[in-house]
Amino acid sequence: MFERLDIDPQIEEILKKSLKTRISSEEANKLIQTTGKEFQALLITADMLREDIIGDRVTYIQNWNINFTNLCTGECGFCAFRKNKDEEGAYFLNTDQVVERAISAWNNGAKEVCIQGGLHPDVDAYFYQELLQKLREELPDIYIHAFSPMEILYGAKQADISIKDELKMLKEAGLDSIPGNAAEILNDNIRKVICPTKMNTAKWIEIVETAHQTGIPTTCTMMYGHIEEPHHRVEHMDILRRIQEKTGGFTEFVPLTFMHWQTPIYEKGISKAGSTGLEDLKVYAVSRLMFGDLIRNIQVSWVKLGFKFSQVCLTAGANDLGGTLGEENISKSAGSEHGVQTTPENFQRIIRNMGRVPAERDTLYRHIKEV
Repeated sequence: MFERLDIDPQIEEILKKSLKTRISSEEANKLIQTTGKEFQALLITADMLREDIIGDRVTYIQNWNINFTNLCTGECGFCAFRKNKDEEGAYFLNTDQVVERAISAWNNGAKEVCIQGGLHPDVDAYFYQELLQKLREELPDIYIHAFSPMEILYGAKQADISIKDELKMLKEAGLDSIPGNAAEILNDNIRKVICPTKMNTAKWIEIVETAHQTGIPTTCTMMYGHIEEPHHRVEHMDILRRIQEKTGGFTEFVPLTFMHWQTPIYEKGISKAGSTGLEDLKVYAVSRLMFGDLIRNIQVSWVKLGFKFSQVCLTAGANDLGGTLGEENISKSAGSEHGVQTTPENFQRIIRNMGRVPAERDTLYRHIKEV
């Protein structure tokens, strides 16, 4: 195949290697810079490896997002979601209101609730515990995917307990897994600009590794397209795979293209206007070749990319479309125009149109049912 494309011999050698074993960071940096025929060969190779590892299934989950508050003591330059207490549009859902929304979601077919919120001044680990206990009491069978690593750190500090003790407490209260947000780019020089009040790289690693060691799996994410360069993306993905080699606790990788329109760092002229389409495709393809079957599942964010381009990304190494959602307020507040809710039928239409097989899954990709 590669000979017929007449591509650079060095790139050809890396791509051939990638079909047999995971590529190095140095090799990934070469691939993430490709253009022309070399770029096309990269996409083809990533799609071939996806097929070898996953097959032709494209998975999705019926879930519901609940962002319980936009009040936040943090100051992230990429966030257009946060509000101050007396600001117009500020809100806070108490535990009973969150449970009420979760019951409605369950009754409408959701198997998972994903619960996240801002760093509210009156919230701590015991608030999370109470919320989980009430959810479990009303919905014993729903899967609870909740509280980013930053929320975990904040909750522990507010309650004056250790992260390990908090995670054990939350697991006992009913927490099933944690969304791997707050990673942004795992490089402290980048973080000092885009999220100076957030945890550093070492603390993010500590929290997710502690979660994994406590028996709580997590997803992992990367938000890109702001001030970082392509080599920072590779550095970030290499950190993720080293964690996975150590713990095996990541269920999926979710690249998140930066929604720039209404964010402070874009309005101040600090950031780029998000990533380009070709950059998105390179992230999906290079992540597949870096992760191989170590992190088997790579998810496309249809909320950020739209359904048409999500289809394209599914031909570049990705294999999952994420969830049906319902209340995705964070991307919407930053200016995303692709909606916040969809249906299983729409996912199925998109997947079948590609000649692939739609399959409904649970959060941990354990029970996969072709539809």
